[in-house]
Amino acid sequence: MNKNISPVRSKVKKVTTHVLKAMKQANEKISMLTAYDYSMAQIVDQAGIDIILVGDSASNVMAGHETTLPITLDQMIYHAASVIRGIENCLVVVDLPFGSYQGNSKEALSSAIKIMKEAGAHSVKLEGGREIKESIDRIISAGIPVMGHLGLTPQSIYKFGTYAVRAKNEEEKNRLLEDAKILEDAGCFAIVLEKIPAELAKKVAELVDIPVIGIGAGAGVDGQVLVLHDMLGINKEFSPRFLRRYNNLFEQITTSVQEYIKDVKTVDFPNNKEQY
Repeated sequence: MNKNISPVRSKVKKVTTHVLKAMKQANEKISMLTAYDYSMAQIVDQAGIDIILVGDSASNVMAGHETTLPITLDQMIYHAASVIRGIENCLVVVDLPFGSYQGNSKEALSSAIKIMKEAGAHSVKLEGGREIKESIDRIISAGIPVMGHLGLTPQSIYKFGTYAVRAKNEEEKNRLLEDAKILEDAGCFAIVLEKIPAELAKKVAELVDIPVIGIGAGAGVDGQVLVLHDMLGINKEFSPRFLRRYNNLFEQITTSVQEYIKDVKTVDFPNNKEQY
C-alpha cells in the first residue's frame, strides 16, 4: 500500500463519494489533481491520488487556448475516456464544459448523461451556485453525482473580466456561503472553492458536511487540487501565489530532447546495441 494513503482509503480499493465524505469526517485531507490522458492518469492513480479531475483546463494546457471556453463536450468526453482507461482506484470527476449546462437544465442532464455513458466517468462538475441549481437538481435526480464549484469560475471570465481573488467584499462573501449551502442541500457530494480568502474557505468547510476542496483557498478546507501540468512545471508562464511546483519538467524535457537531437546528428544514436 502506498505510504501516503490515509487510514480511510487504506480500507477500500476504490474511492467513491461515500469514501470522500468519510475522509472529511475523519479529518483526512483529500488529494486531487487534473489529468487528461491515459498515461498521466495511470501514473497519478498509481501514486495514490484520491480524485482525478478531467478539467476543462484541458482547453488551456492541452489545446493552447487562452480560456476554458472553447473546449467542447465531445472533446471533454475524449479526454475523460482516456483517463478512465488508465485508472483503477481513484474517483474521476469530469467538468461539464461551457455552454453544455448553463440556462437549460434539460441540456445539462443530456450533457451529463453523455459524459457518463460515453466516457465511463464517475461524476461531473459544474461551475456556479443558485443560478444553476435547476441543472444540478436534474442531473442528481438521474443518479449522477455532482461536484460544485464556487469562487473564481473560469467559465465566467468574460463576466468578471479578471482572474483576481473572488468574494472579498461582504455581499459576495455572504452569497458564496449561501451558495455553498444551496449546493449541499441540492445533493452535491463535494465543492471546489477557487481563489477565495482562506478565512472564508475555512468557514465554508465548517458550514457544510460535504468535502470542500480548495485551489488558492488556503489550508482550512478538506483537500486541495492543482492542475497537473502546473505543479509538475511543464507550464512555466503560469505562476499564481497558490501554485507550488514539485518539479521542473519543462527544463528536464527540453534537455532530454536536445540530447536526443545531438545524438541523432552525431550518429551516436542508435549504437550497435540499439540495432537489430
